[in-house]
Amino acid sequence: MRVLYFFLFFSVILQSQNKSVIAKYTDEEIKIDGVLNETSWSKVLPATNFYQYFPTDTAQAKSQVEIKFMFDDRNLYVGIKVYAKGKDYIIPSLRRDFRGGASDSVTLMFDTFNDGTNAFLFGSNPYGVRREMLLSGGGNDIRGFNMAWDTKWTGESKIHGNYYILEWKIPLSAFKYKEGETKWRFNTYHFDTQDNEQNTWVNIPQNQYIFNLAFMGDLIFDRPLGKSKSPVSIIPFLNTITSKDFEYNNNNNSLKIGGDAKLTIANSMNLDLTLNPDFSQVEVDQQVTNLTRFEVGLPERRQFFIENSDLFGSYGDGRDSNPFFSRRIGIAKDINDKNIENRIIAGVRLSGKLNNNFRVGILSMQTDEDIVNEIPTVNNSVISLQHKVFSRSNISVLFINKQSTKDYEFLDNNDKYNRVLGIDYSLASKDNTWSGKYFFHKSFSPGITSNDFSAGFRTQYNNRFLNIRLSGVFVADDYKSELGFVRRTDIFKINPQIELKFWPKNRTIQRHSFTIIPISIWRPELDFENSDYTIISRWEANFQNTSQLRFQMFNRYIKLYDDFDPTRTDDAIPLPADENYYYTSFEASFRSDQRKKISYRINHSIGQFFNGNKYSFESSISLRLQPYFSGSIKMNYDKIDLPGPYPDASIWLIGPKFDITFTKNIFWSTFFQYSTQRENLSINTRFQWRVAPLSDLFLVYNDNYATTVFSPRFRSLNLKFTYWLNI
Repeated sequence: MRVLYFFLFFSVILQSQNKSVIAKYTDEEIKIDGVLNETSWSKVLPATNFYQYFPTDTAQAKSQVEIKFMFDDRNLYVGIKVYAKGKDYIIPSLRRDFRGGASDSVTLMFDTFNDGTNAFLFGSNPYGVRREMLLSGGGNDIRGFNMAWDTKWTGESKIHGNYYILEWKIPLSAFKYKEGETKWRFNTYHFDTQDNEQNTWVNIPQNQYIFNLAFMGDLIFDRPLGKSKSPVSIIPFLNTITSKDFEYNNNNNSLKIGGDAKLTIANSMNLDLTLNPDFSQVEVDQQVTNLTRFEVGLPERRQFFIENSDLFGSYGDGRDSNPFFSRRIGIAKDINDKNIENRIIAGVRLSGKLNNNFRVGILSMQTDEDIVNEIPTVNNSVISLQHKVFSRSNISVLFINKQSTKDYEFLDNNDKYNRVLGIDYSLASKDNTWSGKYFFHKSFSPGITSNDFSAGFRTQYNNRFLNIRLSGVFVADDYKSELGFVRRTDIFKINPQIELKFWPKNRTIQRHSFTIIPISIWRPELDFENSDYTIISRWEANFQNTSQLRFQMFNRYIKLYDDFDPTRTDDAIPLPADENYYYTSFEASFRSDQRKKISYRINHSIGQFFNGNKYSFESSISLRLQPYFSGSIKMNYDKIDLPGPYPDASIWLIGPKFDITFTKNIFWSTFFQYSTQRENLSINTRFQWRVAPLSDLFLVYNDNYATTVFSPRFRSLNLKFTYWLNI
């Protein structure tokens, strides 16, 4: 029976990969109203016969979807009919770019260059709230999503008794593709909360992500696509700012004017320009409690750095040796060695495809001088070249140059420039069973001529029952990437993984797995002395109702080479250097059914911590009063007990967040964050009115208070207007 099961299972997969749907050319005017009553729609055959992805991947979907495509010289038209048990949909918000999980929605993925590596994603929920995203890395990792990307398109919906209709018009200029193309790779996924299903048009095995680009059918155009008549987009902004720094008793009132421009070159290349950019409306970062010795990396949220960002930011090892981290641009150290904002004067980015196999990315940003803080004006430039090889793999070359463009008395010769040259090979087999990354990077800095490279490897095998990874990274002691994210140098790290997956046939557990991850780090400059190791042992279960349970054990060893106080208590005695610390801890976490109006996540950990003990509790509770209100509160508590004379600490991080969507165009969000580690209470409240497509009026208020002796630190109020104008 098992042999028969495998034969049928893989037969279904192989057959599904041959799916195709026709997009018919039309010269009829299509009114986007969610009705699909034009004559042209009745002549189009739909993509249908969806497969389940969850809770099983071997059955047809209970609630099917029908998708029709038409196009003219300027637009792609999409008509979608989504069947459902009833009208009890989950619609958390009316805000554009909503999160797809635990809500009803349909998302379409278009691989316009047929490379299995990058895709444009468009989606909508039953209320017609839209979202658009970019996906890179072949869909091998959830970090490949980029939801900050925006483009102009329209869509409407109509809800009926047991189905809803979506009708979209997407300008062909929103895509990048080769002129004369007749086929795009295509797939779609559908979330149905009433039947508790996740479905895809092309069948995808559950050991792969639902958005994996290895599993796609074909969208075939019945005549070749012409040259996209892409507009030139001008996006000016006007920002009035009033602020006060209470600690330094400084007041600031200013008016900022700037803007962006977007041009499309030959259908497949983007030219983006920015002048005096301002990111005051960008959502505030979520704070974290840091009990480690290393810097924490936070995601990029600034729109200018988003499109084709994988061309620049996917090199190396994202955790230990990432040569380019765009958040470094616009940040500098003041004379007290503290991070401050460094104004960006202007920037340019050229990125996209030269042909189906060759991608190019060029980025150059100029930052301003700050004489008072001894910060020079600097040019930050990156060149990235990527060539597809085999079915879905690619070879990439990177060059980074950070260089002062003026001479200053305060600037040391060793700080005048920093450069990195590197090559990466990314492996992705046709069915994504094999994947990997292999890289070598060398830095160039004044006075450094050797021991200045980084290298790494990762090979991963993933099938239905087994996931094996062998990976490691080497970062030499003098390797330096000032525009990158490098946690520490002089390390040789090995971190393999083995995961065994089980798929029980019961009505409670959908799947569960056992995982072992041994991580070891050596110091090459110290005769390869073992400085750290961590052994992670994990059991995880996913339930049929979408909840999740996880138990983990951590066995750790750390040798401190410098004094370190994990509590970061003022004037405390730190843990001494040149000591060895062995400790074990245990962790249990549970995530409830996210489809409920009230859902939650909890995480407990307890055990040893260096030479003492630590208890941690993390939780979040979310409330949904759809579609107008959603709220959540996150709480992190860490209780650290170290033996005398070292410090103890009780560290709290509390973050309530409220989001009100009055309409599809008017939103108000407020985020409070209280951190005892930072001794800070912050308030960020943001009102947004979308006055026209991608044109917004923002009113943003920020307030920060010291919490040791409650007093204001910094306060600002921004009124910003941006307008997207197509010429």
